[in-house]
Amino acid sequence: MRVFFYGLFMDEDLLKAKGIQSDEVRVGFVNGHRLRIGERATLVRHPDGRAYGVVMEIAIGDAKALYAEDGVADYLPEPVTVELMDGTRVAATCYNLPGDRVTGANKEYADSLLGVAIRLGFPDAYLDQIRRLRTNTKNREEK
Repeated sequence: MRVFFYGLFMDEDLLKAKGIQSDEVRVGFVNGHRLRIGERATLVRHPDGRAYGVVMEIAIGDAKALYAEDGVADYLPEPVTVELMDGTRVAATCYNLPGDRVTGANKEYADSLLGVAIRLGFPDAYLDQIRRLRTNTKNREEK
């Protein structure tokens, strides 16, 4: 199963610790979505949005087990088209928390996400967006 990860599950070491491994990890983005951080990250639809992440091939059972865990069990799968950094487009599944269920603020999560995004080489403008979300305690979706 091809999954687009945009939160801390982008961290291969975190997934390996959970017994999940992918032979290929590719960086890309989805248009029409914007990152939002509550207790965890989610993507919300936004016409001008672009959210960066990674595409990984993992077993269907691994994806189901991963999203059955506390804190992410309410995330729902949705199909997305990911544009990879080489310009090719691939279909993937992205798990998102419905926007009306995003609550709280988690600076530690945002700090960790920023570190992963820096390691993956995401564009500076996107890193700045994460920095703003990290310091915005209300964490409202940007207009």
